[in-house]
Amino acid sequence: MNKKILITSALPYANGPLHFGHIAGAYLPADCYARFERLMKNDVLYICGSDEYGIAITMSAEVAGRTPQQHVDLNHALIKTLFQQLEISFDHYSRTTWPGHIKTTQQYFLDLFHNGYIEERITDQLYSEAENKFLADRYVVGTCPKCGYDQARGDECQKCGAAYEATDLIEPRSKLTGSKLVRKPTKHWFLLLDRFKEKLKAWLETKDWKPNVINFVRGYIDELRPRAITRDMTWGVPVPLPGSEGKVLYVWFDAPIGYISATIEWAQKHGDPELWKKYWCDPQVKLVHFIGKDNIPFHAVIFPAMTMGQNQPYKLVDELPANEFYNLEGRQFSKSDNWTIDLDRFFHSFTADQIRYVIAANAPETADSEFTWKDFQSRCNSDLSGKFGNLVNRVLVFAKKQCGQKVPPRDTLSEVDRVFLEQMNSVVSQAQEAYSTFRLRRASQLLMELAQLGNVYFDSKKPWADAKSEETRGTMETTIACCLECLKNLALLAYPIIPATALKVWALLGFKDSFEERGWDQIFQRKIPSGQPLLEPEILFKRVEDEQIQAEIEILRK
Repeated sequence: MNKKILITSALPYANGPLHFGHIAGAYLPADCYARFERLMKNDVLYICGSDEYGIAITMSAEVAGRTPQQHVDLNHALIKTLFQQLEISFDHYSRTTWPGHIKTTQQYFLDLFHNGYIEERITDQLYSEAENKFLADRYVVGTCPKCGYDQARGDECQKCGAAYEATDLIEPRSKLTGSKLVRKPTKHWFLLLDRFKEKLKAWLETKDWKPNVINFVRGYIDELRPRAITRDMTWGVPVPLPGSEGKVLYVWFDAPIGYISATIEWAQKHGDPELWKKYWCDPQVKLVHFIGKDNIPFHAVIFPAMTMGQNQPYKLVDELPANEFYNLEGRQFSKSDNWTIDLDRFFHSFTADQIRYVIAANAPETADSEFTWKDFQSRCNSDLSGKFGNLVNRVLVFAKKQCGQKVPPRDTLSEVDRVFLEQMNSVVSQAQEAYSTFRLRRASQLLMELAQLGNVYFDSKKPWADAKSEETRGTMETTIACCLECLKNLALLAYPIIPATALKVWALLGFKDSFEERGWDQIFQRKIPSGQPLLEPEILFKRVEDEQIQAEIEILRK
């Protein structure tokens, strides 16, 4: 029976363009898993969207001379373009500024409020009399109460690393105008997270997640306390209570609800407004959140607690394959420090499949990993071109010259042939297991292991020697038939990671239907029909030259 699988990637924050560090954490692993599960003939729904509220967006918009809506419109378009360039196969990509998101988020709030999990409190906050408004911590600078640094941020000192409340700053002032700030009481609403401790602990015991995730979450639950969920501003989801004018919900409260509202929008666009419930309200659905490690608290504790406290029968997360950080040449990606890769230039010179493979092969699954230009060149030339592309090209060129550009018949198998086919089948089965358990690095290794297996087999069988005599021609044809089976399985294994290349190989083998139409099992188990015409061979990957890499390194150094 086909399973229903609901996949989400952390909503990217629409305050600027994404970089490959983001892609490695939440988007490429999710896309590969979605593509694999579709091959398994499961009912997959892959949902994401832009996260468009929050104080950081209003601040950036002010600096850029734009309205918040103009700012998120611009960045939403940039983010969507990058996802399209990388061939991320969302079933729907939404945004949190669509009207349906407000309604869904306010329902969460009201349920939690009426169920006694949200309470109103009066607290002192920093107020700018010059600007006539309360200022969030990102708009505040002052003197650090721990080390005396006079340019400390509103929530953390960048000099000594101390964390504090903005009201703890000495001589706080507005970051934008420099005006002095005063304390002033204001009304806010707090989510009583501490009331969910026991429920969360019992629920966590049912999970078989990565040890680093489980251990972190246990410690986080122990420290839960009431947390403010509202801000004094107008850019955000309004608090749906009387007397709450000028109050909006914190972005961390509304963002994960965006998964649900995005699915509602998807259903509406499919002409069945109730269709979303078949995913979010069915306990048999498998819900998988793909996130970076900085999002673990929100997806493993806070959002589950929010869902436990409201009234709808929404799914709680089943799998949480949180990845570590992906850095650039030994440092974190940073647009402000210009420590990044210009993506327009990248896609002018290289392909989506090249970067997809390189990220997958070095995915930060259990520890931080990094992108380096030298490693990129090595993997592209050694793996994609030298192993994968080389095998495809040499087999198809040989089949064109010696087999009339058709799949030859497979005669009696020798012991070498049988061993090769058994080894190939083993690799395919291992790759299936790797994909199903979120081990993308392992799947990448097995992809290249299969390519290398094919190359070694081709060399050992020496079909060019067997082609010289009619007596051994049948042996040559068997060799090439087995090699073409290897190419078919190579395309199958490659499809989740490098889909464009996989589809090209599939077409070169003479297939006219789609991968997902056939599915993993059928592609794996059925031989290519003898006599099937093959297409004209072509080079799959260009070599990455030293000059290209040196130019990129020089640009980064500058």
